[in-house]
Amino acid sequence: MTRLGGRWRVTRPWPARLRPFVHSYAGYWEAAGAVPYRVRLVPTGRAVVVISLGEPFSQVHRLGDSSPDSQVTGSLVAGLEDGPRVCDHPGGQEAIRLELTPLGAYRLFAMPMSELTNRVVGLCDVLGPQAGLLAEQLAATGDWGARFDLLDVALAARLEHGPHPAPEVSHAWRLLSQAGGAIQVGRIAAEVGWSQGHLVRRFTEQIGLTPKMSARVLRFHRAVRLLSREGAHLTEVTAACGFYDQAHLNREFRALADTTPGQVAAARVAEGALAL
Repeated sequence: MTRLGGRWRVTRPWPARLRPFVHSYAGYWEAAGAVPYRVRLVPTGRAVVVISLGEPFSQVHRLGDSSPDSQVTGSLVAGLEDGPRVCDHPGGQEAIRLELTPLGAYRLFAMPMSELTNRVVGLCDVLGPQAGLLAEQLAATGDWGARFDLLDVALAARLEHGPHPAPEVSHAWRLLSQAGGAIQVGRIAAEVGWSQGHLVRRFTEQIGLTPKMSARVLRFHRAVRLLSREGAHLTEVTAACGFYDQAHLNREFRALADTTPGQVAAARVAEGALAL
């Protein structure tokens, strides 16, 4: 259990059977009173599920998109992103947040991940009415250990019957992840034994982003993690993540998050969230 600013965060190790699919899960609640806040979510290469147990977000929308159709509240699912998203909360938050690997999300959601790319939709729109019942059970259970027990059972049951990604897509994602995005798409295609065009089509369907965009997001996310460490040096991060130079690094931060490396380093981004 840790305190992050005005909120508490609680988590525990999740079962081994969930580890290939779930990157993290944690519960959150406000430490003192209902304080409105705004955060910018930046691309992480993961899908997100937020189960609201208290006051929901007032709006979650793509940066720069103010149309009503783009705004989602309550419990939600977010696919992989290639740009920033803004979340406004009125205060009084209590929620469980899951980060899923892309292929874990493909299996859990049982739908093409390309249909969720750069989108946030209601939880029940993806997982059906049983997800609403689970949220009610979780809200009615006061103990966080018992809440996580319920969540583990529900996730395991859903994942057991979900679609299996193509082995070639799984291998391609593993290559990209291990390289932190610093690998050519042609090399990945050769490694998995597919043409580059076929790889792009199947990968995009099951991951949500193209291999090239996934590589950019993974490289960006690695840079964010390194910059969030105490004593991080911009030149070293640029070289470690495979950017041509600092100008290239700056362009990618603007393109993918509408921010700068300096702002990210100062903010100490946690779980893809930049406080505004």
